[in-house]
Amino acid sequence: MLISAAESLQSACSLIVPIRRRTRPLFSFNSISSSSSPSSVRCCSSSLPLRPIRYAVLGAGFAGLSVAWHLLKHSPIDLHLTVDIFDESGIGCGASGVAGGLLHPYSPKVKLLWQGDNCWKECLKLLSIAEAAAEFRKSTPGAHEFSIGEIIHRRGILRPAMDAKSLEILTKNAESCLPSCRIESIDKEAAETLVPNIHIPFKSLFYMPEALNVHPLSYLQALFMACENLVKETSTSGSYKKELHLHKRSVNQLTDLAEEYDAVVVCIGAKADFLPELAGKLPLRMCRGVIAHVQLPDHVKECYPDHSPSILSDAWLAVQGPRDLLVGSTWDWKSRNPSREVTAEEASQAVDELIPKASTIYPKIKDWTFVKARAGLRAMPPLTSQGSLPLLGSVDHLLDSNRNCRYWFFGGLGARGLLYHALLGKLMAQAVLQGDDSILPSELTSWKKIKS
Repeated sequence: MLISAAESLQSACSLIVPIRRRTRPLFSFNSISSSSSPSSVRCCSSSLPLRPIRYAVLGAGFAGLSVAWHLLKHSPIDLHLTVDIFDESGIGCGASGVAGGLLHPYSPKVKLLWQGDNCWKECLKLLSIAEAAAEFRKSTPGAHEFSIGEIIHRRGILRPAMDAKSLEILTKNAESCLPSCRIESIDKEAAETLVPNIHIPFKSLFYMPEALNVHPLSYLQALFMACENLVKETSTSGSYKKELHLHKRSVNQLTDLAEEYDAVVVCIGAKADFLPELAGKLPLRMCRGVIAHVQLPDHVKECYPDHSPSILSDAWLAVQGPRDLLVGSTWDWKSRNPSREVTAEEASQAVDELIPKASTIYPKIKDWTFVKARAGLRAMPPLTSQGSLPLLGSVDHLLDSNRNCRYWFFGGLGARGLLYHALLGKLMAQAVLQGDDSILPSELTSWKKIKS
């Protein structure tokens, strides 16, 4: 039976129990303030642990920063909590940072994805929090040198139908679209108004006016700022201290953290399969993707209009500005290379594959000049009856280690990390705080029954 995200959150927030398996709990909830919200439980000071609770979050991408935010946000108000984020390359320097950033709650056939409504709402909420944090930082005295790029391009997305069969499928699925992210069927004339020089392969297109194009790196930097702001707020509110630290170093073995932390949350995507404790034990498929960055030459005056949407087709176009586009993405199922760096040969192959695909919808792309390529290694989850869903839950059963420290995994976001990260990061944080992954929707923990 499907457990709704809302039910899972309510269950997760209703009670928080100790993380470590000790004779005596780290803290108890015999006394709960009547003013406490369900997502932020207040403990009586006499029941608090004498030392801070320490959580390690591996990875500073979509998954890791979402978990970090929600651990800080939903932990008991009077709990002394430390969250340490480990990422050897820094914020957004993995696959998350090179994502195209096209955000909507639909499959390529514009079918609403699993928990699409809740995922969409939670993602918009976290984006808003990040934007507010960035604006606050800009207005802070002494932050005159602070600079962050635009986080969201609010342009919408076009999805063309390529033939009669796809038109029929898209039309049927579009009927069940969300009111907050509409799908409109538009004709050739309307499409050409939105994107001059667009080529219409078959009769009509589908337009998602509320869909977004997010700049991943700017967003992740702003989300980390939001985490910092949250820590400062709790430190000045009279509650127990919350701490947040970013460590730019790698963790080679999970068990190295066992003595220092109450829980370790692994959010490093495909790199999880390189950890000795998890290697070969997770049902993940690796797939390297390359994105091409193209710019309009100076001598070309006709740029991509400010109001024009991004395009989602066999190759997608993510608009970065009137003279900047990202084109993606390749799918190399044979590669396990996690590097963001792209060789000249790999870049050339990507351009040869992507530009012809993009030109079938936007022929003018051939006038643009290739600037550089970037890559990321996706961790693709197994296919289920609900689609390809991320993997969440405890991985204690995969480790032969000191159980004073609990181990958790949140990964397999594939190509939908931006959509899934907010809601599932919230669920993951609540499971960690409660020390129980049975509160998670069963669809997200069913992977434990699969042999990798």
